[in-house]
Amino acid sequence: MSKNNRKSVWRRALTPPDDPPRPTPEQAEPPAPETEPASIVQAALYRDGVRVSSPTTLAETFRELRKEPSGMAWIGLARPTESELLSLAAEFDLHPLSVEDAMEAHQRPKLERYGETLFVVLRAARYLDAPEKVDFGELHVFVGPDFVITVRHGAAPDLSAVRRRMEETPELLKLGPEAVLYAILDAVVDGYVPVVAGVQNDVDEIETEVFRGDPTVSRRIYELSREMVEFQRATRPLVGMLHGLMAGFAKYGTDEELQRYLRDVADHVTHTSERVDGFRQALTDILTVNATLVTQQQNAEMRALAEAGFEQNEEIKKISSWAAILFAPTLVGTVYGMNFEHMPELHWVFGYPHAIALMAVVCTNLYVIFKRRDWL
Repeated sequence: MSKNNRKSVWRRALTPPDDPPRPTPEQAEPPAPETEPASIVQAALYRDGVRVSSPTTLAETFRELRKEPSGMAWIGLARPTESELLSLAAEFDLHPLSVEDAMEAHQRPKLERYGETLFVVLRAARYLDAPEKVDFGELHVFVGPDFVITVRHGAAPDLSAVRRRMEETPELLKLGPEAVLYAILDAVVDGYVPVVAGVQNDVDEIETEVFRGDPTVSRRIYELSREMVEFQRATRPLVGMLHGLMAGFAKYGTDEELQRYLRDVADHVTHTSERVDGFRQALTDILTVNATLVTQQQNAEMRALAEAGFEQNEEIKKISSWAAILFAPTLVGTVYGMNFEHMPELHWVFGYPHAIALMAVVCTNLYVIFKRRDWL
């Protein structure tokens, strides 16, 4: 379905239809039984920081929230369907653009306000020890006057732990949806800590592998650099988002204690973002060093090959020189060894000494020539 068609569907879903004609009693059908959506993780209704109800369906949650004017609904979804998001949009008057973002996922971290509803996109991360990789998840949070809706795409973060923490501190939970948003932000940022530790260990291992000359280290540097780019995209916008929240403390009357908590989260995000920037710079430097070491190793190998070739050339020169020297007497001896009746100097008394002297002169001259040319 295209984006324009999807928006038109949402507008039709959010617009109440004209009243249809009432059916006669004979035509009326029994109501369909409610079914629990497969994507709903947990839903709860709170009053003064204490859970008062745990509905099992979205329809039940809507009904009970209407009965509790001072209550707050906290609905957790994982990869919801379009119909579920449309029902949430109709019940809580969610903006179609925010619903579209929550459905499509793959959004950058951001914070937008639509009337009384705050829409937050977060990128959570977790470190996988076995493959030594960073796994990223996406979390969308709708925060309204009396509700919090979380839409999770991915395994991280563990929002059940956030819910338990908040329920164990009712004095914080009774501060309302903003307190839940703080707890979610804090959980996402705390989830970055083991990731930073794991990446630091990977960087240390890579440095060792680089100076050890591991041929596969270049691929590992590249893969970790790509993960750090994703990590930067998750943490860097979060700094501006939290500062934007802090800028609206006075305007929206945020509780002072909650302000302190949010400032603490902002400090942790800034520290994490700086560490990630440092990792990326370190990996860039390591990649440069690795390229230099590889070049040096290649130069050393080429130099060794050149020296080996030079030595082979010297041996070939010596062999060729001695072959030429030995060829001269072989040639003379071969000519004089022919059995001809009429041959010059065949019956000459000094023929044999002359041949020996000729061989010696030729060999001596060749030896001197090759010696002067450093072939011998």
